[in-house]
Amino acid sequence: MHGKGLKFGIYTDAGTKTCQGRPATLGHEEQDARTYAAWGVDYVKEDWCNATGLVAPIQYAKFRDALERASRPIVLSICEWGSNQPWEWAPPVGNLWRTTDDIEDRWSSMLSNLDQNGQHASVARPGAWNDPDMLEVGNGGMTDDEYRAHFSLWAIMAAPLIAGHDVRTMSPATKEILTNREVIAVDQDSLGRQGILVWESPPELQVWSKPLADGSRAVALLNRSGAAAKITASFARLGLHVDSATVRDLWAHVDRGHFGREFAAEVPSHAVVMVRVTASV
Repeated sequence: MHGKGLKFGIYTDAGTKTCQGRPATLGHEEQDARTYAAWGVDYVKEDWCNATGLVAPIQYAKFRDALERASRPIVLSICEWGSNQPWEWAPPVGNLWRTTDDIEDRWSSMLSNLDQNGQHASVARPGAWNDPDMLEVGNGGMTDDEYRAHFSLWAIMAAPLIAGHDVRTMSPATKEILTNREVIAVDQDSLGRQGILVWESPPELQVWSKPLADGSRAVALLNRSGAAAKITASFARLGLHVDSATVRDLWAHVDRGHFGREFAAEVPSHAVVMVRVTASV
């Protein structure tokens, strides 16, 4: 796997059995951590099935400590579906923690996870991330416009970008979405800030904004409604108190030019316009 430029991820559970009824990590934290390190594992997701009576912060910290003693850097993904308020205790324990129920390949499910995850932006930081669950891009339950919105919003939220489809049967459209370097750069920006909702009217039309390390803002104009609509992003609401700024469209890969104090675009139904806004010199 490493020879193909891939990372090696593995799945386990904090309880007595995994969600599929297979052996889990409870009581075997040290053994499993040493085994994963010996196998060259880079990422481990620890679920929360069959964990009745256990205390999540204690159990996940126990596995964190075992991984640290295994002497190999391994990313720890905490997956208790936000049921124990992980945003309150998980940042020093894991590298990412689920804030939501399992995502489904539906527009409404994606929006539900967006809304839930968006409530906890203040605790995200480099090395410790809110996780609204994997990407459904390419699984066939949404349109390409909806998938572009999905990918854009996960990037705005600095969420882990984990493909949840079968890469062996990836369509050209799916590959184009998942390999958009300009959108990925927003997600991976070194400042490590999670973007937030800065405007909505009514809730079907929204503006999400993420501060970037160079002082610019990544902005998603999201149309959740059933009809096309014009959405306007005020630069002041983005935290840019300037008279003008340049705007680059991250899906069209073109510069839109200079704008004074706001940027507006016609956004199709169930779609997003994603831009990078940089104060003019």
